[in-house]
Amino acid sequence: MFKSPELPDCCYPNQPILIGPSGPTPEHSLYLSNLDDQKFLRFSIKYLYLFKKSVSLDCLKYSLSKVLVDYYPLAGRLRPSADDDQKLKVDCNGEGAVFAEAFMDITAEEFIDLSKKPNRSWRKLLYRVETLSFLDVPPLVVQVTNLRCGGMILCTAINHCLCDGIGTSQFLHAWAQITSKPNLDPAISPFHNRHVLKPRNPPQTNFSHPGYTRTNPRDNTHMDIVKLLQSQPLVPTSLIFTTSHILHLKRQCVPSLKCTTFEALASHTWRSWVRSLDLSPSLNVKLLFSVNIRKRLNPEIPQGFYGNGFVLGCAQTNAKDLVGANLHHGVRLVQQAKSVLNDDYIRSMVDLLEDKTVKTDLSTSLVISQWSKLGLEDLDFGEGQPLHMGPVTSDIYCLFLPVVGDADADAVRVLVSMPEAVAEKFEYYMKEFLDKEDNADANGYQYHEEDKGLI
Repeated sequence: MFKSPELPDCCYPNQPILIGPSGPTPEHSLYLSNLDDQKFLRFSIKYLYLFKKSVSLDCLKYSLSKVLVDYYPLAGRLRPSADDDQKLKVDCNGEGAVFAEAFMDITAEEFIDLSKKPNRSWRKLLYRVETLSFLDVPPLVVQVTNLRCGGMILCTAINHCLCDGIGTSQFLHAWAQITSKPNLDPAISPFHNRHVLKPRNPPQTNFSHPGYTRTNPRDNTHMDIVKLLQSQPLVPTSLIFTTSHILHLKRQCVPSLKCTTFEALASHTWRSWVRSLDLSPSLNVKLLFSVNIRKRLNPEIPQGFYGNGFVLGCAQTNAKDLVGANLHHGVRLVQQAKSVLNDDYIRSMVDLLEDKTVKTDLSTSLVISQWSKLGLEDLDFGEGQPLHMGPVTSDIYCLFLPVVGDADADAVRVLVSMPEAVAEKFEYYMKEFLDKEDNADANGYQYHEEDKGLI
């Protein structure tokens, strides 16, 4: 029985290959918007899927070549613009996606035992393309690893400059549908054009945007939490919040304040994160969180748009007020940060990013990305839905993940890497309210019909 947290090495029977579109595709340069080519997004979103039964490699290769006809930019290559080397575009040349096949001497059941917390050895499950720069990495890299039990692990790296979470989910579902139901028309046709998010001429920055800062040299007194975190050994923390847990969080806000699951859990996570790091009470701390803007613009972004159709909402306060107040305070800040994101504000943000000295302010920020409402866990290539879905690695950026295979469909797994010295403290603060919940129940709390509205 395999018990080590470290995965065994992959065996590669063949060299990875490039898979291009199976039919002719347009050859042109695809414009990327200011939301697409932010330096903050110059990485690949890395997904890991564990399936009980493997799918034929030839079938997966064939269906990938078919879906790349529609999603042909993913078979292209990123290039700097001729006019501005800080501006990126996609050379839609059909060069192809990287496809690697491997074998690992482990079973799906053994991997499930390890699946709560990723570790560095999971990187073996995604082929590493050796390049000199980020721009040279193909926008799509796939590795299919067959397991001893007949199952498989599918890992994908999809360039974030081309797709956001909704876009990656749209692409993966299109690939799965072509694999499992090749005669069925695609549910959604991709919309490639990014000009809907083109900046105005001249740019008009009519609002302050606290989630961004300029890359001017800082004085030595400035606090940079990211650098502080990255200078220490980090360990992943993973906590599951059931519908019951989330309901209890929301009860701390009602009746004076109604909130969504995300608002309650994000505020609670932010507060616990700041508490565990023991930051200066006067420090201005921020929560940056992804907000889908597809329906917030006028006109709305067309259906099928798979580029970066999100911005980062920014809630901010000082550490003393966040930690000292109850959950209401953080929830109100998150709600306020969401409420300003109308068409005018978003257009101003796009225009702001014309200034290439502007960057996302990560220095005192927790970043939360929500994967739990994208349908990523429903992926089916014809042999059933995954036993596990999540990232290949854990990071200092926080993910809200779906809980696969759980009867509680609204459960959320919170995954974030913390310094080893404070990881237990963070988990304690995240779970502290559960003890109070038990006490409340022991004191005779009765569930009421109106509580249903809190879910």
